[in-house]
Amino acid sequence: MNAILALEDGTIFQGRSFGAQGERSGEVVFNTSMSGYQEVITDPSYKGQIVAMTYPLIGNYGVNSEDVESCKPFIEGFVVKECSKIASNWRAQQPLAEYLKANNIPGIEGVDTRRLTLHIRQKGAMKAVLSTLDLDVQSLVKKAQGSPGLVGRDLVKEVICDKPYEWNEKGKFKVVAMDCGIKLNMLRILERKGCQVVVVPATASSSQILQMKPDGLLLSNGPGDPAALPYIVNTLKELLNKLPIFGICLGHQMLGQAFGGKTYKLKFGHHGANQPVKDLKTGKVSITVQNHGFCVDMDSLNKKEIELTHINLNDHTSEGLRHKKLPIFSVQFHPESSAGPHDAEYLFDQFIELIKKSKKNAKKN
Repeated sequence: MNAILALEDGTIFQGRSFGAQGERSGEVVFNTSMSGYQEVITDPSYKGQIVAMTYPLIGNYGVNSEDVESCKPFIEGFVVKECSKIASNWRAQQPLAEYLKANNIPGIEGVDTRRLTLHIRQKGAMKAVLSTLDLDVQSLVKKAQGSPGLVGRDLVKEVICDKPYEWNEKGKFKVVAMDCGIKLNMLRILERKGCQVVVVPATASSSQILQMKPDGLLLSNGPGDPAALPYIVNTLKELLNKLPIFGICLGHQMLGQAFGGKTYKLKFGHHGANQPVKDLKTGKVSITVQNHGFCVDMDSLNKKEIELTHINLNDHTSEGLRHKKLPIFSVQFHPESSAGPHDAEYLFDQFIELIKKSKKNAKKN
């Protein structure tokens, strides 16, 4: 069947349908990863977005139940140059097209993804509609223009768990992970490094979290506009002096706000597994996984209290911060990778070292 991707500025991309039939709206963004499409599709941070892959052949190793990053796909639509009809991998359990169809996600192939990527880079990420039902170009452009977009939207409540749950029962340190759209590999890494992990929804109060007597708090990634989450920011303000905190992606943005800062929308965001980030303390450059369309404005923060720790070498935007006195730090990128390079996994070790130091100081006092 035919399918059309219509952008709010009137740009049209025609192609062939794969996956589910239907019509979905969202902000269209491009992802520069060469592999890892299954992890991209199941990353809750993509809620509200139509994802275009810049690598031309997608789906060649199929889909399996082990590499997912959440309970289901959260993307609004999927755009590729070519979707492989053959899944050539011994771990594959089903083809990509069948997986998308089973999860009601429409896809479009046969699109000039290079042209789409260049257009987004020049004009910025924009609202779009992907449809296999309505093939009237003017109608679809109007629908794209009238769609909600991401600015001002709280999408976190649409992807989080309903109630707290234990990820694993045993560990030397107890970490509460605030689920704002969490990727499962964060939990896998914490468990592997000897932590007992309890996951709570982003709506949990500070008193509920403290009643669990955690040694540390992990703030996860998630979708939407960080400025639309005052209830999470207020919770964090009540926890800043209580325990070590490690924020990732949206968690980083919310910590920035809890410290009195502001966030702003990037032109086309950072989405992919090949973003170079420099650690300003060591000078080391890590190749990182990223998925965000908003950024913390470091100039809005008190430099006597907050220090910039990492920068993106492509556009020099802020990629990390830490409090100069409190055991709190965060990064804009994804140190849990999945999929992508493992360069930044050392940050989980830094978090555990903060927990150890905090417990040691507590015993002295």
